[in-house]
Amino acid sequence: MSKEIISFEPATGVELWRGKCGDVSDVVDRARRTWPAWAAQPLATRMELMRRFANEVRKEADALADLIARETGKPMWEARAEVEKVVGKVEISIRAYAERTAQRKLDNALQGTMAVRHKPHGVMAVLGPFNLPAQLPCGHIIPALIAGNVVVFKPSEKAPASGEFLLRCFHRAGISAAVVQLLVGGPEEGQELVAHDGIDGVLFTGSAHAGIAINRKLATRPDKIVALEMGGNNPIVIWDTPKISDAAALVVQSAFSSSGQRCSAARRLIIRDTMYDAVIDEVKRLADRIIVGAPFDDPAPFMGPVIDNAAADGLAESFVYLLSNGGRPIKHLVRADKNLPFLSPAIIDTTAMAERPDVELFGPLLQVIKVNDFDAAIAEANNTRFGLTASLVGGTPQEYNRFWANVRAGIVNWNRPTTGASSSAPFGGVGLSGNHRPSSFYAADYCAYPVTSSEMEQPRANIGVGLRAE
Repeated sequence: MSKEIISFEPATGVELWRGKCGDVSDVVDRARRTWPAWAAQPLATRMELMRRFANEVRKEADALADLIARETGKPMWEARAEVEKVVGKVEISIRAYAERTAQRKLDNALQGTMAVRHKPHGVMAVLGPFNLPAQLPCGHIIPALIAGNVVVFKPSEKAPASGEFLLRCFHRAGISAAVVQLLVGGPEEGQELVAHDGIDGVLFTGSAHAGIAINRKLATRPDKIVALEMGGNNPIVIWDTPKISDAAALVVQSAFSSSGQRCSAARRLIIRDTMYDAVIDEVKRLADRIIVGAPFDDPAPFMGPVIDNAAADGLAESFVYLLSNGGRPIKHLVRADKNLPFLSPAIIDTTAMAERPDVELFGPLLQVIKVNDFDAAIAEANNTRFGLTASLVGGTPQEYNRFWANVRAGIVNWNRPTTGASSSAPFGGVGLSGNHRPSSFYAADYCAYPVTSSEMEQPRANIGVGLRAE
C-alpha cells in the first residue's frame, strides 16, 4: 500500500489534505520523454505561457492565499502578499532571462562570427520549503521553464496542498502536466529524486542540514547543476542612532515576521553597550504588543503559529538550553496551548555565554549580544558559519562602508530589515547559507548554461607551416 502524506492546519490541528507518495522513477521518466519537445518551443512561446500562468494565479488569488494561510498558519495578509510575489515573479524572471542570458554575436572578420547562446540543462528537480510554499518554489520553477527545462517539483511534506494548487495553475495555463510535475513525498522521495540519474539539476530551498546532504550526495556528479539556498544565523547590528523607535521596529520586523520562519530572519541582535538599555526597552515594549493568532482572526495577528508541534517543542528546548548555559531572559518564550504550536516572540541576552551555538533557530527567538566597539560588532556578526543576510541600523556612512566591506553575507543592508529582499536583485549567501548560486534575479544563471560557437557560412582553412612542398 502506498505511503500517504497528510497536511494539518497548524492553527487548529485539523487535517487539511492527504495524498499518496509519488513514484520517483515514473515521474522522472515522463519528464525525460517530455523535455525535447518543450526545449524546442520558441522562447517567446514559453514566456507567453508563463504570463498565462500569472493570469491563472491572479484569478485564483483569494483561494490560493486562503489555502497558504491555512496550511502554514501565517496571517491572511501575509499569505496575500506571497501570492502577489508569485504573480510578480513572472515578469521579473522574463526580464532576468533576457538580461542574464542575452545572445551575443561578435563579427570576427575572416574568422567568421563568435556567438554566445544558452541551453537548458534538461530535467530539473525543485525541492520547496514550507514557509513560503508558493513564492520560493516559483523562484526556481518559472526561470527553469523559461529556459527550456522541464521540472519535477517536490513540495515540502508540510505544505503539499499549496504545491498541488500551484501546479494546477501551471496546467490550466496550457503548460503540459508532463512539463511541470508534482511529486508528493517525504524525505525518502526527496533523496531518491536527488540521486536519480535522470535528473540534470537540483534546485533546493531549505535547511542547511538538508542542503549539505544534497551537496554530499552529488559531490561526485559535477555534470549536475546544484543550486542551494539554505538558512542563516543572521545578525542585525544596532549602532549610534537617535531613532530608537525606528530601530526597534526594524529589529522586530527582522526577527519576528513570519513567526521567525524566514531564512533571512534576524537571529542575533548585536548592540552597542551605550545603546543597549534604550533599544532593548523599546524592542521589548513592541514585542509585547505583538498579536499572535490564527490566520483569519480579527484583529489580524502579526504572527501565526510555527509550522507544527515538533517545531514548537524544539524552539522551547532551545530557549531552555540558552537559559541553562548563561543566557538571561528579556522576554520569555510562552506557549499558551501545549497542543498547538503558537509561540510568543522571545528575546534572550546571550552575551555572557561562553559558547553560543551557531545554529539556525527557525522561529521567533532572538538572541542579544552586547559589544563595546565597532570592530567587536563586525567580529560578532561574522561569528557564524552562515552568511545569508546582515543589517546595520544606525552608524555613519563611513561605518556602513566598513560594515559592508567586512561582513561576510550575500545581502548586506543599512537601516533596513534583514528580511524583505527584492526579487529584482540576486538572493543568496555564502558559507552554510548557499553554494554561490544566488536565486531571484540571478536564477537564470543556473537554469541555462552558456554555449560558445565559432561560426562561418562556408568552410575556410589552410595550413601555413610544417608541410613539405608539393
